[in-house]
Amino acid sequence: MAQLVIHNLGSRTVQRLKARARRHGRSLEAEVRLLLEQTAGADAADVAALLTAWDRRLGGRRFSDIATAMDEDRQA
Repeated sequence: MAQLVIHNLGSRTVQRLKARARRHGRSLEAEVRLLLEQTAGADAADVAALLTAWDRRLGGRRFSDIATAMDEDRQA
């Protein structure tokens, strides 16, 4: 696994990250790792694979119109 060193990070930023980590019950390193992973997001191949899986699972199925169903329920 790669390592990352961040230079010149402000002390206020570090304090906020530490407080955030404490609130979530994580170490500072774990909190920063999670933030970076969430911010980096999934790459295009991951998204394409997810969409393909959903298409295989749900493709061809018909779903009711929720607005129409709610109107019918209100009128009943």
